[in-house]
Amino acid sequence: MRTLLQALLLAPLAALAQVPALTLEQLPRPAMPPGERGPVVPAQVERWRLEAKALEYGDGVKRDEVEAAKLYCRAARYGDAEAQYNLGWMLTNARGIQRNDAEAAHMFAAAAEQGMRQAQNMLDRMGGTPLGDPPPCLRPPEADPQPIVQTPPASRSPRPAVSLWATLPLPPQAPSAIVNYVKLVAPEYQLAPALVLAVMAQESNFDPLAESPKKAQGLMQLMPDTAARFRVVRLADPSQNIRGGMAYLRWLLAYFEGDVQLALAAYNAGEKAVDRYLGVPPYAETRLYVRKIMAATGGQRLHPFDASVTTASPMLLRVRAAMQAIQSR
Repeated sequence: MRTLLQALLLAPLAALAQVPALTLEQLPRPAMPPGERGPVVPAQVERWRLEAKALEYGDGVKRDEVEAAKLYCRAARYGDAEAQYNLGWMLTNARGIQRNDAEAAHMFAAAAEQGMRQAQNMLDRMGGTPLGDPPPCLRPPEADPQPIVQTPPASRSPRPAVSLWATLPLPPQAPSAIVNYVKLVAPEYQLAPALVLAVMAQESNFDPLAESPKKAQGLMQLMPDTAARFRVVRLADPSQNIRGGMAYLRWLLAYFEGDVQLALAAYNAGEKAVDRYLGVPPYAETRLYVRKIMAATGGQRLHPFDASVTTASPMLLRVRAAMQAIQSR
């Protein structure tokens, strides 16, 4: 009798021993979620992150790490730093999905670039700056306008002003003295006053004493490095500050060949971030910044630019080469 009982108790253990253990490589790899249709508001991004967290931990719903990773991925593309960090943690710890340290490093980097200290700590442990292109979960969403790719001649004089820029309304809260100064000086930099004033409104709301937590200063919120780059000696001098901001805008428009969206993203986050992420970076602040200024300037995607100011972004050259390859097939 005792022998039969022992056999019954040990039978399930014997069956389990015959089942091969699940290796890290056999864990599921979440598929990239499909692109969104229509605009995505911040509240929707937050819902994706909260739903993902509930699925990751089984909080009120059946635990499903793969679906959690997909939702974190959606939110990460729209700049949610917590979603970027959480997905990076899942990837580096193989939490229900395949481990991928390379992608995790990119996730931690994106969250760290938005000021998340624990993400920076994780990135430091992994060796610092991630290598290679960002993974799909950090690429610009499909709903974002694609970079405008043009083929300018090697030497080109500045384009004539686009008439639509001259018809755009100026920010109503802009002081008349600043408006008059911008109208006077903007032509020197081949810039539409409407674009300069829209950037200034978003940056400082026309406060010459404005200073950000990151030490950006003045009407155009110039960082000290940017000021030095464009020979601004006194950041607190409104005239020098505005001229420095205009010089940077002119440079960015030349670098991105007149693509206003990319130039604005770079003004906020830096041109290296735009190059790295192949478009508007996955930072919530930058995405909102671009959206507000684009709305204030009537959604104009192109602005005159002087190709002699600087060479084009290597990212645009990559996009152009890819398009030429597709057309030659």
